[in-house]
Amino acid sequence: MKKRIYLFLSFLTLIFLCHLSASAQNYTNVKVDDLSDAQIRQMIQRAESVGYSDAQLEQAAAAQGMKAEEIQKLRTRVEKIRKESGTTDNGQSNTDINSDGAVRKYNNPDKDKSDSLVKKNTPKIDVLESLKPKIFGADLFKNSNITFEPNLRLATPRSYIIGPDDELLIDINGDNEANYKLKVSPDGTIRLQYVGIVSVGGLSIEQASSKIRSALSTTYPALRSGRSTVAINLGNIRSIKVVMTGEVVKAGTYTLSSLSTVYNALSASGGPNDNGSYRKIQVIRNNKIISTIDVYDFVTGGIQRGNIRLQDQDVINIPVYENRVEMVGEIKRPALFETIKGESLQNVINFAGGFNNQAYTAKIKVFQNTDKERKLTDISASEFSTYEPKNGDRFVVEAILDRFENRVTIAGAVFRPGQYELDKGLTLKGLINKSDGLTEDAFLNRGYINRLNMDNTPALISFDVAKIIAGTEADIPLQREDKVTISSIFDLRDEYKISVQGEVRAAGTFEYAEGMTLESVIQMAGGFKEGATPNRIEIARRVKNSDATSVSARAAEVFIVNVDQDLKLLGDPFILKPFDIVSVRNSEGYTVQKQVKIEGEVLFPGTYTLTRKDERISEVIKRAGGLTPSAYPDGASLKRQGAEKVNPTDKNAIDNKEEEDRKFLNLKRAQEAGVKDTLTSNVEQKLIQSDLVGISLVKILKDSLSRYNLIVEDGDVIRVPRTLQTVKVTGEILNPNSIVYLPGKSLRQYINGAGGFTANARKGGVYVKYANGSAAAVSKFLFFNNDPKIKPGAEILVPKRADRERLTAQSWIGIGTAVASLGAIIVSLLR
Repeated sequence: MKKRIYLFLSFLTLIFLCHLSASAQNYTNVKVDDLSDAQIRQMIQRAESVGYSDAQLEQAAAAQGMKAEEIQKLRTRVEKIRKESGTTDNGQSNTDINSDGAVRKYNNPDKDKSDSLVKKNTPKIDVLESLKPKIFGADLFKNSNITFEPNLRLATPRSYIIGPDDELLIDINGDNEANYKLKVSPDGTIRLQYVGIVSVGGLSIEQASSKIRSALSTTYPALRSGRSTVAINLGNIRSIKVVMTGEVVKAGTYTLSSLSTVYNALSASGGPNDNGSYRKIQVIRNNKIISTIDVYDFVTGGIQRGNIRLQDQDVINIPVYENRVEMVGEIKRPALFETIKGESLQNVINFAGGFNNQAYTAKIKVFQNTDKERKLTDISASEFSTYEPKNGDRFVVEAILDRFENRVTIAGAVFRPGQYELDKGLTLKGLINKSDGLTEDAFLNRGYINRLNMDNTPALISFDVAKIIAGTEADIPLQREDKVTISSIFDLRDEYKISVQGEVRAAGTFEYAEGMTLESVIQMAGGFKEGATPNRIEIARRVKNSDATSVSARAAEVFIVNVDQDLKLLGDPFILKPFDIVSVRNSEGYTVQKQVKIEGEVLFPGTYTLTRKDERISEVIKRAGGLTPSAYPDGASLKRQGAEKVNPTDKNAIDNKEEEDRKFLNLKRAQEAGVKDTLTSNVEQKLIQSDLVGISLVKILKDSLSRYNLIVEDGDVIRVPRTLQTVKVTGEILNPNSIVYLPGKSLRQYINGAGGFTANARKGGVYVKYANGSAAAVSKFLFFNNDPKIKPGAEILVPKRADRERLTAQSWIGIGTAVASLGAIIVSLLR
């Protein structure tokens, strides 16, 4: 099945690549070495935008005709740019390029479907489009948002040439009133009533107005005296036909408005094609070139020089370009630019919008084509206006170096650390003064300068800061990229701290200050707690000169100090030193009240404060008035939480957290080993977290000296329930429920009353949990089962049997082989 899926996905990939190669451009002649890093980055971004990995990008390049050696170079360039930018390819490469340029898959055929289909649902975008440089000006006529359509609602231009099918509107006002709406005949004439035929074809509106006025003056004498006026305008605009020829995107004959200009025709035809000239577009009328248009005038300056109004049967010819150069790199508009005779490299730079802010403007590299091979020439800035570009030149504007020619840096214990200009003759002392001098914590014994040698190997120069400042040591002249470091005294030692622990309100670690006393640090720690004693405060101090060879060498120096309860200044204060640890103890005999809670069937349930440390359960029950008549003492329970839950501030409490953690680790290890003999892991966890202590209240009340009469602790909860009447059966039972308790009824009878065991029940692991929190499990003696006694309120739990893995055919073969080998060994030994 997997093989069929792989073949199907491979077939879809092949169809996609075939369609891509048929519809996309041909990149056979693309040279990766000629591409700038900006072009490669743009290509990577386009590929990532449609979800292509680097491997799929190589597939697309191969499908569009790129040679195998160029694909290898492209792979190297992409890896280099990703490494520099710190990005990685999201996809996993699963292709290789053969020597003939074919794409071959070489790893896991069950790879993710999104890769195997080469992003089947991604839009059809030519991700390699950025590899081919754009022709400057080509977007002008291919941008659907730009239109050159004439505005037909404007007043009639006075220079408009009248032709056949034009409609003239003639209005006479004044002493004479008349209106004419006349259409120009094919032979260029109009017929005026009472005047006759007037020829207007080929005349401008201004010329035709003068001629018509003269013809009308014979009929309307008031026109001569000025008492009447005549206005001539166009009615309907006629259509004209122009021919687009030469290197045009869509050559042919176009029907346009008679108000259309050359740019209207270029826009309608798509403009020049890849070989067309943008600098010498010719308008031919009556076999004569009447206008030559340079599109660059409009693209760079918005000037429509030569954009004349077209006439019927005009021919627009777009010749082949003569010189075309490419400019890439750190410029504002990298593209292919067409040059004409007399233009220099500076003109090309102007066409490209000039240099950007990262450009190296001192020189431009130009790659030229000679008769036999290519050559590289460096053009200095002084030659930009004199160098005449040649056809095929490729100009590369590089970026400036990422380094400073006059930078020095100072860091550390100065008031204004940072970067500074390397003035002529700047010295170390001068740089310190520039940074506003040393701070008070400056380490004056030594500083250092990181310097680069002539071969860029690092060097370190040390100096005495105090002597340099005092002038008693020779000052050090600085060089480019020197880094001066003057340390702070705090940078060269551990951070001085004082620790306060014990019976203070805000124990913790505090910053050490010279002259810090014991009373002041206790005040910083919030003062004493109520139970603290000021008489036995212990200060532990580090020992610096201990005898390392002695077994009984001192590890710390301990002082016992008494202070005033109110932290008053009395006598000589105890001065602390860095890293001292101050411990404040509890007062002797100070005890916080401890309480227990009694719930259920006692006369006075509630919370009781313990009066003695050894108060027991029977005494607390007695203080609560004893049991009520409906109490069920066999079901009484004692809930005892861990010390950290009851009173985390109680220093005398024993922390059982480690024991609980150990239980959880044992449970986890059992679960990981595959032991599944309980209901679920959640049930196991709840059972382990149970805080109930199994007590026997009957025995406690019968004999107060019984060992069951436990000493109560702070936070204990004693529950005395009512007489319970049911028994709960849960776990691997067909119908888990609660069953009415009947004296003398056995465990098996209760289980049968709940429907009996399921197929997964572990019958030997059944156990009973009693109302008081104690539990008893089913045991076996010889061939007899010893079931625990059932009491009211008990819960019977039937665990789940551990899952057993079935033996496969291979396992049976292994067992058979082992048995046969064992038999062969036994036979050989018997012989």
